[in-house]
Order: sequence, then structure tokens, then C-alpha cells
Amino acid sequence: MDIERFAEDIEHVAARLSSNEEQLILKKINYVKHRLIELYKRNLVKINHSVLELICAKYLIKYGYDVDVERQLNDVLICDVYASKGDNVFIVEIETGFVPPDHALDPIAYSAARVASKIARYSAFAGKFALATPVLSLLPVQGLFLKPPRYRNKEEIASVKALCDRYYSNPPISMEEIKNARLHSIMIINVDDTRVIEIDPDSYVESIRSSIDSMGIKLY
Repeated sequence: MDIERFAEDIEHVAARLSSNEEQLILKKINYVKHRLIELYKRNLVKINHSVLELICAKYLIKYGYDVDVERQLNDVLICDVYASKGDNVFIVEIETGFVPPDHALDPIAYSAARVASKIARYSAFAGKFALATPVLSLLPVQGLFLKPPRYRNKEEIASVKALCDRYYSNPPISMEEIKNARLHSIMIINVDDTRVIEIDPDSYVESIRSSIDSMGIKLY
């Protein structure tokens, strides 16, 4: 563990995010920066993910949110970015596209299940929920989550649950969680210029559809 290197990298990103900003925004960025450094000292975060969290936090801070990272939601769940403004809660989960070695032979199914499970589990804790991803990664978002809950039928809910059950069984994800889950936006993070673009899920899926279709990828 190289605490000095981690702190230097986070300080560098924070300085870029803080350029020409007013005092309140600087204070909020500094809180997230110091929080990430403390979490790293406890071996709870890594640099790549922390940089994405910090950039995402700044984006939300600019919209008037108070932001925390690695926030405990219940006995099981810890969310990446927790933003609040009055009674409004906005949770963002960051997906880097990392696939562990155990799933080297089924990376698409594993990634699709992970995306579905995050939407199902985390969105219940927020008035607004988003997935964030680096610009080089593609998110396998199932079509079910593009529909309002009342338009999701039992067959497609059961199909997503069966996929999730292959990888997540402790605790299992319920049909009710999948039925009521909401995905409000996708955040695309450009680390090189510390910029975030937020788009609606329908537009995101449409923008990547040709790439997915041309490779014959099934999003389950």
C-alpha cells in the first residue's frame, strides 16, 4: 500500500476539479478527497475507482448536492457515491467493466448480471439512481430497465432474476426488487479531462446498440 502515491494522485485530481471554483464547492471537494484518503489507509478503496468517484462527486457538487463516498446503506450494501440535497437522495454506482478471473469465460453474462443487480438493489435507497462508467467501457443495460415498472411483465422480470441468481444468491435479488428498480441516468466519465456527461438510459442504449448488434452480443 503506497499511501503517499495515492494521496498525491487524489490531490492532483482534486486540484484540477477545484480550479476557479467558489469556496463552498472547494470545501465539499476537499471533504470527498480526505474521505477517500482515509478509506485508502484502511485498505477499503483503490486509486482507479477513487478517481472516478471524485470526478463524479464534483459533478454532483456543482448541482448543489452534499456528497459522500462509500456510504453504508444497510448491513450489506455500501454505495459508491451518495448525494443529498434536502430530502432528495441521488445514488451513483460506478461500473468500470472489471471482470474477475473466475468469470473469464462468461464476462458478458457476468457484467450484465452485475449491472442488473446494482440497479435492482441500490435504486430502492434513492429518489434518483444512476450508473457511471469510464468513457472506454460499455454498460450492458437490459431493456427491462428502460421501461416504467408498470410496463414490465413477469416473463422478463423472471429472466433478469434468473441471470442475477447465477451470480448473486446471498442474499438473492427478488422479483419485486427487479420490478420496481429505476435507472434514471447514465454518467460517462472522461478521466483525462475530469469531465462527466449525463444522459438518459434510452439514449445511452441507442448510442451503443449498433456496436452490440454488430458483434452479436445478447444483453440477456
